[in-house]
Amino acid sequence: MRLTTRVGAWLDARLQLGQPLKSTLEHRVPRNSASWFYVFGSGALTVFVHQVVTGILLALLYVPSAGEAWGVLQVLNHQVAAGWFIRALHGWGSNFMVAIVLVHMVQVLLFGAYKFPRELTWMVGVCLLLMTLGMAFTGQVLRFDQDAYWGLGIGASIASRVPILGPAIVNVLLGGPIIAGATLARFFALHVFVIPGLLFGLVGLHLLLVLKVGINEWPMPGRLVRKATYVKEYNELTHRDGVPFVPDAVWKDVVFSGCVLLAIAACAALLGPFGPSGAPDPTVIQTAPRPDFFFLWLYALLSFLPPASETPILLIGPAVGLLFLFALPFIAGEGEKSWRRRPIAVLSVLLVAVALGALTHLAQHTPWSPVMDAWSGDPIPAKYLAGRTAVERQGALVFQVKQCHNCHALEGQGGQRGPALDDVALRLTQDQLIRQVIQGGGNMPAYGKNLSPPETTALVSFLLTLHPAGQPRAHDASRAAVLDGHP
Repeated sequence: MRLTTRVGAWLDARLQLGQPLKSTLEHRVPRNSASWFYVFGSGALTVFVHQVVTGILLALLYVPSAGEAWGVLQVLNHQVAAGWFIRALHGWGSNFMVAIVLVHMVQVLLFGAYKFPRELTWMVGVCLLLMTLGMAFTGQVLRFDQDAYWGLGIGASIASRVPILGPAIVNVLLGGPIIAGATLARFFALHVFVIPGLLFGLVGLHLLLVLKVGINEWPMPGRLVRKATYVKEYNELTHRDGVPFVPDAVWKDVVFSGCVLLAIAACAALLGPFGPSGAPDPTVIQTAPRPDFFFLWLYALLSFLPPASETPILLIGPAVGLLFLFALPFIAGEGEKSWRRRPIAVLSVLLVAVALGALTHLAQHTPWSPVMDAWSGDPIPAKYLAGRTAVERQGALVFQVKQCHNCHALEGQGGQRGPALDDVALRLTQDQLIRQVIQGGGNMPAYGKNLSPPETTALVSFLLTLHPAGQPRAHDASRAAVLDGHP
């Protein structure tokens, strides 16, 4: 006997894996299911393994630090041998994985593969889609360029709107109230450990369910799913007209997976990696910092939604959509599988596809939300400079240079996304202004890392002068009581 055969026999005698592995590879599937329409699950698994390998290579050099992450990517792009290619492989692999998982979900929906007895298989698949999108979003954040910074700011703003739990969710994601070094550490842990760990578990459970309940048969018109008889009919079909997965069905999966890997490599070589764009800086407000392709539809939706409807749509819409997806196998778990006799399913898929496609197309031309309809060069009205101290005038200069005018208006001139500041000193005390400037809040980014202490002091001094003549500034009543000697 050859040495390898002897070693294999020795291991099998102790691990007892040979027979279970053989029965798994040779499990029978319906002959019609061994077709090109059933290769997307294997393709998604192949791309996931590809992402794990390229991700490990990138993690060896990546530094999850706000001060170093952007520079490390520049080093990978220009100094490390084939570093740009590994980045490109990982970035394009993410795009392909999202696309293949979506196509697989649509195929399962149209072929009725979510019906009895595959309800749990479908639900695990929905979770896999969510985890895939989570990997895509966290990966974009790790670039920590200008697009990633503002994308994270928008994501945190959406999360903060969740009733009761919103602030806690933001603190968990960002590692504090502002986007800083702790934020990258959190997202690095999510992208490298937490979400991949969940994906490994969900993929294993998904494969186990596929083996236990079988691959969905080709949906024939008129062949109805009935809980009382389906399992018996399926077993008879696989025995009567089934083929072993290896080698009869697996070759199509291998060919498709190979083509997908070649396509990823071609895109990486010809189109290169994604970013990074400019270094993250909340004081530099770009006209169109767009997210990656698979989130462009959300970007366009946020751009077109009226501000008053953003919160209910962002909170209610996804919750209702996910609830429907999880409930679908129990709502329509029996009956017809063929898409030819399920017009509602076909029309629903077409409607969603057209809506997402239209929004994605519009995102190529849509102005960024918030809409910056002011120009940072608009001068501060003279009346806000007359009679001011040197420190207050310096604060006005900080206000101008840091482009605060892009979001905030003075005397009707400036941006409309943030509140007008003509009377801000009536609404916020000095401590509250300092906290808002440094930590941000709502749609306002944090400027703590982009303003020096003297600049912050000067800016707040200028803001404290913004109140109508004859009206006193806001003050902290509790502090006044302490100074007056009251308990």
